[in-house]
Amino acid sequence: MIVKEEFLSKLRRYFSLNLYEAKVWTALLSRGVSTAGELSDIANVPRSRSYDVLESLEKKGFVVMKIGKPIKYIAVPPKEVLERVKKNLMSTTEQHIKQLDELRTTELVDELNSLHTQGVELVEPTDLSGSLRGRINLYNHMEFTIRSAEETVTMMTTAQGLIRKADSLRQTFEELKKRGVVIRIAAPLDTEEAKQVAKDLEGIAEVRHIDHISARFVIVDGNEVIFMVMNDDEIHPTYDIGIWVNTPFFASALEQLFELAWVTLESSVKAK
Repeated sequence: MIVKEEFLSKLRRYFSLNLYEAKVWTALLSRGVSTAGELSDIANVPRSRSYDVLESLEKKGFVVMKIGKPIKYIAVPPKEVLERVKKNLMSTTEQHIKQLDELRTTELVDELNSLHTQGVELVEPTDLSGSLRGRINLYNHMEFTIRSAEETVTMMTTAQGLIRKADSLRQTFEELKKRGVVIRIAAPLDTEEAKQVAKDLEGIAEVRHIDHISARFVIVDGNEVIFMVMNDDEIHPTYDIGIWVNTPFFASALEQLFELAWVTLESSVKAK
């Protein structure tokens, strides 16, 4: 049986299988019921490994061992396998999250925090900067940075950027608002979706329409800046790049420039 490498690669990625498991599983699916020896020949997997592979697939819920001799294996329907994988993943994730939550009050985290505090004291202010590659990393660091805001969070972004931020950072925005942090966002409200997002954020953040400046940056408390160097309309999320800088001098200067533009912008209500 010849199976395309791309197909096997997808199985390995989505179902967390190794190469032999993916080959044996597809071979069994093509037969429905088969012996380890037959599957070894069909999948081109060493016979000495086929039993180990089938045992692993059985534990994962992909196959069922048939009672009798010779020992045969029955393929579980793919839809059922998908549900089992999903259920197992959720269970494992929940358990992992619980373990991480429990770590918060342990000596291990206290020791890690102590190490970090001591390390930061030795760091030069000019070293508190770095590049962020990929949109997932960008948003993770953005959330981490704005979560520590005490007074202001200032943003300028694109229409799509506004939609993404409202989706991924809304809960953080709400927490900041409860602490009295002022959140201001300037973005083009030139699509119905962007206008609706601006409306949804009313009471949490003030959003104003801008159409004559194209930029993507975040300023926190006039101290830290994250700015993106690529046009998000022209770059794949994987290749998005941002720069994080902890420098009150640059951050406050950029915020002052933002203020000059902010007073001329229409509110999200008028932009409708």
